[in-house]
Amino acid sequence: MNKIETCVLNPTAIAEAENMLVCAARLTQRGHSIKCMRGFMDLYEKEYTEQTVANLAALPHPTLQKFAVINVAVVGASRRFLAQITRHQNEVKFMSASLQYSDYSDEADFVVPYELLDSPFRNSYILDCKNAMEQYKAMAGVGVSNDSSGYLTPQALRNVLIISATPYQWKHMIGQRICRRNTAETRYVMLKIWKELYELAPELFSGGCFCMTGACKEGKMSCGAPISPLATPDDIIKADFPLLAGGFKNE
Repeated sequence: MNKIETCVLNPTAIAEAENMLVCAARLTQRGHSIKCMRGFMDLYEKEYTEQTVANLAALPHPTLQKFAVINVAVVGASRRFLAQITRHQNEVKFMSASLQYSDYSDEADFVVPYELLDSPFRNSYILDCKNAMEQYKAMAGVGVSNDSSGYLTPQALRNVLIISATPYQWKHMIGQRICRRNTAETRYVMLKIWKELYELAPELFSGGCFCMTGACKEGKMSCGAPISPLATPDDIIKADFPLLAGGFKNE
């Protein structure tokens, strides 16, 4: 997990998302006064404050937050993360590196789960992953396609993924996936993404998981350790992933 990187590919879309959020909200109240395109453009270009964004983002009207798309690249997360995050399909699009077209014979690298980062089982875990990829390489070497050989790849195989979603859906995914009931890797990736989005637009991307904004929705499955509503993404990473926050270097 110490090699996972994330990047917002189109940060200018966040400013556009905020502008469209305010414009759309104002339109609902001032449509009667717009008689021509210049009138609409005056509304679109009208200045607003950060507090206006915060107030509108808190309203129970998700459509206001769906007039822009933010693209994020995730490099180095596992194919297990891919399987989990792609459960989100509403207004979210994904593009992943392909086991059908890519040949990982001599290129495989593996995510080490957080629990094993500084564990005596780390080396045996990596060896098992490498053994699986040796079988992959052997099959590919006798003419078996990358597609069929790909069934031998471990879930730990590192991947490259693009996620495209509206601000509302990003907040929804973050709210669900930084919860402590999730896999550690999924939590960490989403915390890193949230950190970037929060630093770019704190008014739009405030909140967090459900226990930070209200009551836990897991019921009897609750972790029993709610996160402070005042915690930032960086605070949570430092508290829950101290090895990664400190730049763990065991390769």
